[in-house]
Amino acid sequence: MTVPDVTEPAMSPIRVVLVDDQQLVRAGFRMVLDSQPDLQVVAEASDGADAVRVVAATPCDVVLMDVRMPGLDGIEATRRITGSGTAGAGPDAGAPKVVVLTTFDLDEYVVAAIGAGASGFLLKDAPPEELLAAVRTVHSGDAVIAASSTRRLLQHVGPMLRAGAASPAAAAQGVPADLTPRELEVLECMAHGLSNGEIAARFVVSEATVKTHVGRVLAKTRSRDRVQAVVLAYAAGLVQPGDVLRDAR
Repeated sequence: MTVPDVTEPAMSPIRVVLVDDQQLVRAGFRMVLDSQPDLQVVAEASDGADAVRVVAATPCDVVLMDVRMPGLDGIEATRRITGSGTAGAGPDAGAPKVVVLTTFDLDEYVVAAIGAGASGFLLKDAPPEELLAAVRTVHSGDAVIAASSTRRLLQHVGPMLRAGAASPAAAAQGVPADLTPRELEVLECMAHGLSNGEIAARFVVSEATVKTHVGRVLAKTRSRDRVQAVVLAYAAGLVQPGDVLRDAR
């Protein structure tokens, strides 16, 4: 008698493109990523222009993008890869997720990259486990910004939004009128940097319920992830600088 094969098919690995002008940095990231069975580095690029070409020719899920590179920098490369630079449009839903790499925590380049469609940021000296978590997190549709970092991000991004450094689509779109009162509350909580668990505790509901609300908020605001929704909420005036400063204390 033939025994049927009940082995579940293996999940396809998350395909990653590395972009950095330093070969040793790329080699280090590749070593860490390729050590994991669910991650695979499929291509590398040494500058922004090369990254745009490589991503266009290579199916991938996540791009680790250096910010400061000669020629086309990581901000403009991110904008082109995500599609955020087309007539003020928001990020293309079919584009790979981008995590920008930086030496400095929340410098102006990183904030601009978030406005250009990046799904988060990562310090270059972050521990390997944080690098791995970042790739998996953005691939799952979330953003690589902790609650405390979100508060600090908003303090930095406000003036840049007013100056037009972030996506103009966010400021023009405003908060969708079809958000329910609870969804609006959830968006406010997201903008204040609360995690799903913290939001669940505040409203005394399950995390699964919060995830449902967050998903609807992202869909209605046409945001690819929490970062884009937060930027929109800030641009639309839902969150004020004073609110963020009080939260950070």
